[in-house]
Order: sequence, then C-alpha cells, then structure tokens
Amino acid sequence: MKTALIIVESPAKVKTIKKFLSSGYKVEASMGHIRDLPKSQIGIDIENNFQPKYITIRGKGPISEKLKKEAKNVDKVFLATDPDREGEAISWHLAALLGIDTSKACRIEFNEITKTAVTTALKNPRKLNMNVIDAQQARRVLDRLVGYKISPLLWKKVKKGLSAGRVQSVAVRLISDRENEIKSFVPKEYWSLIAKLTEPSSKKNFDAKFYGAAGEKLEINDEKSMKQLLSKLEGADYVVGKIKKGEKKRNAPFPFTTSSLQQEAYKKLGFTTKKTMMLAQRLYEGVDIKGEGTVGLVTYIRTDSTRVSDDAKKEAVEYIEEMYGKKYINTEVRAQKSGKKVQDAHEAIRPSSIRREPNAIKDSLEKDQFKLYKLIWERFAASQMQAALYDTVSADIHAKEYLFKSSGSILKFDGFLHIYMDSKTDKEEKGEFDDVALPELTEGQQLKLKKLEDKQHFTEPPQRYTEATLVKVLEEKGIGRPSTYAPIISTILARGYIVRDKKFLIPTELGDMVNDLLKEYFSDIVNAEFTAIMEKKLDDVEDGEKNWVEIIREFYNPFELVLQTAEEKIGKIKIEDEVSDVICEHCGRNLVYKQGKFGKFLACPGFPECRNIKSILEYTGIKCPKCEGELVQRRSKRGKKFFGCSRYPECDFVSWDEPVKDTCPECGSNMVKKESKSGTVYKCMNENCSYQKKTDK
Repeated sequence: MKTALIIVESPAKVKTIKKFLSSGYKVEASMGHIRDLPKSQIGIDIENNFQPKYITIRGKGPISEKLKKEAKNVDKVFLATDPDREGEAISWHLAALLGIDTSKACRIEFNEITKTAVTTALKNPRKLNMNVIDAQQARRVLDRLVGYKISPLLWKKVKKGLSAGRVQSVAVRLISDRENEIKSFVPKEYWSLIAKLTEPSSKKNFDAKFYGAAGEKLEINDEKSMKQLLSKLEGADYVVGKIKKGEKKRNAPFPFTTSSLQQEAYKKLGFTTKKTMMLAQRLYEGVDIKGEGTVGLVTYIRTDSTRVSDDAKKEAVEYIEEMYGKKYINTEVRAQKSGKKVQDAHEAIRPSSIRREPNAIKDSLEKDQFKLYKLIWERFAASQMQAALYDTVSADIHAKEYLFKSSGSILKFDGFLHIYMDSKTDKEEKGEFDDVALPELTEGQQLKLKKLEDKQHFTEPPQRYTEATLVKVLEEKGIGRPSTYAPIISTILARGYIVRDKKFLIPTELGDMVNDLLKEYFSDIVNAEFTAIMEKKLDDVEDGEKNWVEIIREFYNPFELVLQTAEEKIGKIKIEDEVSDVICEHCGRNLVYKQGKFGKFLACPGFPECRNIKSILEYTGIKCPKCEGELVQRRSKRGKKFFGCSRYPECDFVSWDEPVKDTCPECGSNMVKKESKSGTVYKCMNENCSYQKKTDK
C-alpha cells in the first residue's frame, strides 16, 4: 500500500483532515511559513535582479527536520497550504526545503475542510503556480524595500521604533487626512420645514416635507428666508396633487467576502477586524462538534469573490424550500458589480453545509464563535432567497405656489428579511425602506394642517473612520488585499500612529508627524493611487502578463533617488512632550504626556533615572458609594474602561458599568448604565437594592 504525507499550515487542520483519511496518509503542520527573509537585514540582493535571500525562520528548525524525516518515509508528498497567494508561496518554500520536484503535481487545495473537498483535491493534484508565487514574492520584496529603506530614515531623523510600509502608511494617511478635513470643516446653515397634516375622513396623521416652488427644489439657508416662507404660507390650503403608486424591490445581500464580513461583524457584533479573522480561521480549520467530531464549519475565509458553488446552491435551495416554502427561493442569477478586479480564486465565505444550523451546534461553540458562525450562516441563507417587496406611494401636496412631498412604503413580502437584516445602507438611512403608511389619498383632496414644524440644521463634517469604514475605503481604493486589512489596522495601532476613541480611529501626534514627513518626501509612494496601481501590476504578474523583476526595477530606480534627497534634506526632528502641571512625587519634575497602546498617560521626563508613571484620571463628578471619594474613569492592563474610586488603594470600589448622576428612586443611591443593542439598562449601585429600569432604543 502506497503512503502519502499531506502538509497543511496549522495543527487545527491536521486534526480535522485526519478524520477523513485512511491510515496510509500522514498529516503534518508547517506552522505557517517555514522560510522567510531575515529580520536583521534587508535580505534583498538589489544588484542581482532583486533576488531574495531566504533563510529558515528562527525556531522552525525542529519542524523542518521533522517534515524532512516524514517526507523520506512516504511515497508521495502533497502540499495542502491555504488556497491563496500566501499559501502558494508557503508550498513553494516547503518544496524547496523537502527537495520536491515542482514540475510534478504535488499541490492540492480545497476551499472547505470537508471529506468531499479533501478527497476530491487528493484525486486532482496540480503543479505549483509560479505566476502566483512570483506575484507574492514581488509583493514581499516591494514591502521589504519600502519598509527597510524608509524605516531606518525615520529612526535616524525622528526616533527609534518607528516604521513605514507601502500599505500601512497609506492607511495612516487616510485617517490623518480625514482628521484634518474635520478640523478645517466650516459648517453651513440650512433649514427644513415639515407640514403635519391630517386626512379628514380617516383622521390619520402624516408628514409632508417642503420641496420647493414651481416644480423646482428650493433651499432654505437662513432664518430670515424661513420666516418669509412661513409668512407666505399663512392661510394656505393644502391640496393633494399627483399620486404615484408602485412597488420596490430590495435584493438579498450577496454572501460574505473577507471585507464585507469584517465590516458586518464590526457593525453587528462589535468585533474588531483582528478578532473577526481569528474566529473565522478557527471556524474554517475545524471545531469539535458533538456527534460529528472535528468539522470545518465554513469555507476559506480570505476571498474577494461572491461566487457560490453549484452544489452549495443546490443544497441551499432544497433547505429553503423545506424550511420556508418555494416562494422564498431566489430564481434570479445575480453578479456583484465591482469597479476593481476580483481575484475569484475561490468561493464566497459560507457554511460548509447549510443544514448545520447555528442553534443545533450552539453548545459546541464558544460564545463569539457562535455569533460569527450565525452571522455567516444567515447571510449565506439570505443570499439564496427572494428579494423583499414593498408597496410604495408618493404624493405631491400643494400649498399656494409651494410644493410639499410625502412618501411611504409598506413591506408586503419579507423574502430574505425572513431570516436576515443587514446593517443599514445609505438608501435605508434616507428612509427608502421604512415601514411608513400613508392614508388613502385622492387627487384634489383638501387636507387639514395641524402645524408647520421648522428646524434649523448645520452641515456636519465627515465622520472619522471606524475599522469597518476604513476596511471599506481600502477595498474601494484597491489598497491591500482581503488578507491584509486586519494586519494593517493592528500594525498602525501597535506603532502608536493611531488610537481608538470609542469606535473611531484617530491619528496621534506621532502619526500626524510621520504622515506629514512621508507626504512631503515620499508623496508618490505614500499615496492611495500609487498603491492601487502597484496592486494592479502585481495582479498582472499573477496573470502571467508581467515579469516581477521588471516591476520592482521600475519602482526602485526613482525610489532610490527620492531616498537620497530625503536623507540630505530632513533634519533631526525632536518630538517635544507636552508638559503637565502634575508634579512627580519622586523627583519633583513636571510629568509629561506620553502616548501608549491604550491612550495617553503621564510619565516622568527623568526616565530612566525616574520611572514614575501615572494614568490620566477622568473625574465623573459622582461620589463613590463606599467612601467620600469621587469616581474616576480608568483603564485595565488590557485597555478596557472601568470606573473606580479616586482614593484607591484606600478604597477598592470598582464598576465596569458607567455611573450616572441619576439617583435610585427606591434607596437614593447613584445608578450605573449599561448599553445593549436593544436599549439602555439603568441599575442601582447599592448592592442591597435590586432596582433597575430599561429604556428601549
């Protein structure tokens, strides 16, 4: 009997795959990359066509030796790393390590870790795809050249520990530029006018928004104009004009790509991109399910495609008909529109079987695993269901020479909404799919005016980026690829270039300073358009249309000149710390503000002689329930916000919930509030009092 060795990337996959195969197969994990560029030097031979100098990664020696030993004792080695560029490169490095002939079929890949997928892959091995490997190698060389050439310049001119990157620096620029937009924003005044109307026969009330005059939209930009309009509307009759009835269709969402999963998990579940990808990886590699053993629950989680296999569609159609009825099955063939090139290397993210319902396996999953699996399952099921249908009606309301408009829509068939409601789209924000019913109206009918409601508004600056909106703009601009979004955000947070303020990403002083420096001297590199063009060129390498060495040479020659200019022109930049009025109790110096992983803190400028540090206390103005102290906001070692007594350590009172100034109606103690998706819960701080109340959103 012939034997074979299958090499995957992680031990979790080993456990899942072993279950499907006979004893003739051995499965081992490479634990990710086995070879890489050295960390201590650039590792690129620039004079010799930019050839990379790969070494065995430190600590991977024992794994390498084990794989070599196992490979000698079998008849065939199959390289089964992840089905993407990175996975193809890892297989190439493994082939080099183990002396595998790359001209022969040694590579297998599967989009889901199921018995059918794995056994089918073993029957259809292929050669390594050198175009894909070259594209990945070019990306690695390019990133190394940018990072290892610009970063030392920042160390020399600014301070140690800084870094620059082809993609990460563009992300910082987006966040920093957005902050500058907000700071320079000048609000503009505008007014709205709503007529509160009643239909006489039914006595139903409804609203109509002021539109304009003579069929043209009219803007009201100040109070004077509003008063003039209200004066002209005095005594006006409100008469129904043209009525338009129709039907609107709201299509089901497409199944998840990496980007849309990260965005939706952030909006719906509050997961960071890093957490989402970590949980999704576990679901893909396999989870121990009661009665089944270890099962890969979802398909491969790094993809930009919304394509679904015919088998998965067929299973979904059968399931939807059984559970919800034939009318819910989607019969249309839809393709997602996209301005960028989609790799389409493998399917959208979906459950490996739609029949593995979330609630049926809930007991086998961790809490957050269940939440993410449920989101993926519901999104996929919804994507295969019919559109939701709304009856719509709009009416023109005439008052003298002025025009008001009113519209409503009522859901008449829920379609995919039967199981899934996605986060609000721009159209929903504008009320296009709100369930608002208008009374029955007829043209020429006179309505009763209850009142005119005028409101002053001001335009608002653009919002700061959240992780979800940053991922969205990176994807739209073609910056990075699905697998890079989470590492990009993690890196710029870790470097201290940005911080999280609640859900928003804000540049630090250091981030702004480095961004300004890079924009001044490397504007053609730290540039969204350049980064997108470079991604396109790397895609061309993957398609076999361009040579990777030529692309790197085209980039490097002008880059080297820019580096020389920057080296000559940038002087030593000293970052002055902001001085506080807090005195160090150890040495008497004024403490200065420093930026850490979880925000600002106070530190002694006498470091390293004096290592005194203090957290910056935010006083709440609420008395501690245990003593005479005041409650202050603090942060745990992991950065989580909590509230404690200002007299700590003398008083050890702690609350994870935010205190409020409202007092308990039963015992008079202060209250705390806890936000949830359904509303806010207010609880009494007094441990002996059980009073609480809830307000719905």
